[in-house]
Amino acid sequence: MILGYAYPWDFDGDPAAATRAAELGCDAVVLAATYHASRTVSPLHPTRRMVEVPVSAAYVPLRPEAWRGRRLVPSRPVAPGGDGAFGEAQRALAVAGLDTAAWIVVTHHDELGLANPDLVVRNAYGDPYSYALCPSSSEVREYAVTLVTEVIAASGVDRVVLEACGPMGLAHSGVHDKVGFAGYGEVAVDLLSICFCSSCASQFAARGLDTEELARRIRTHVDTAQSFDEALGVDVARVVRDTRAEIAAELQLAVLDALAPSVAVTIHGSLTPGATGSFPEVGAGVLDRVSAVVANAWREASAPGEIAALARAVGANTHLGAYVRLDRGWDDEAIEARVAQYASAGVDEWHLYHLGLLPAGGLATARRFIEVARERGVS
Repeated sequence: MILGYAYPWDFDGDPAAATRAAELGCDAVVLAATYHASRTVSPLHPTRRMVEVPVSAAYVPLRPEAWRGRRLVPSRPVAPGGDGAFGEAQRALAVAGLDTAAWIVVTHHDELGLANPDLVVRNAYGDPYSYALCPSSSEVREYAVTLVTEVIAASGVDRVVLEACGPMGLAHSGVHDKVGFAGYGEVAVDLLSICFCSSCASQFAARGLDTEELARRIRTHVDTAQSFDEALGVDVARVVRDTRAEIAAELQLAVLDALAPSVAVTIHGSLTPGATGSFPEVGAGVLDRVSAVVANAWREASAPGEIAALARAVGANTHLGAYVRLDRGWDDEAIEARVAQYASAGVDEWHLYHLGLLPAGGLATARRFIEVARERGVS
């Protein structure tokens, strides 16, 4: 199966957008029903080139009664199309012969974290990550369940794709982010992604960890440690990993428990211990209950490992997807080689980022990619 990702505003004011997706050869479009703040380009739109999206928002109408009495309520959109944008794009795609899946960004919300600092991820220094709602909190888990179920009710979709369904970390952070200047390696990013909000601290303490000592170890070793275990000590590192895996699993299973069996669930995920962000660690018992799991294949260096780990874990009834970004590094030779490599490793779904962001040359690359994937037997 080949799925192209898109924002609802990609179709607002562009009657040719849905037809382009169909002619490209996509089987379905994964359409953002919720999304965080962003600044996006529209290189093929007939009347604009940029869309400024200053707030996280839901692009389907949300029932007030479902959110009454809640602190965490999705923001209303200011992007083109408003909260009817998803429905309008969904109808256009249906006319073009394409199914729509609802793309839901679960724990990344820019304004809610600012307004509720007690519910966000905090690092070992006490710094809040305002974009990162921490799923160790029952209030955040309730928000996530309500968000997913309300999107399904409003849109009528029978397939959802969950991004950031787990803890967020240092990476994939705020608007106009400058974290890259620090040059942090993977170990530092992992250490600075460990959460010390009150709920997470309580869970660490319940497992026998001294949270102040844990934070001190991180602050001491964040700039020098060559491994997670070196920074924390093997035994402490194991407890931290296990705790964080349980936090991710609790959120993911709570969402799955709330959905009808008729809803197909795809989750962006990783089996890297402690993984956070758009592709958080997939918790125990989750892979057997989703229709598909999608590996992060944006980076050529890390993609084979991410795919291989998930391929070893998925069962016969769970599809394995690769999430590829087609705007760089995909000449004909790379397409042939990587499609063959990933397909041989078990990938049978291709998730293409991003239909509305690619210029004409990028769509030509996507078209060639799809041709090669079909040749490899994708149905």
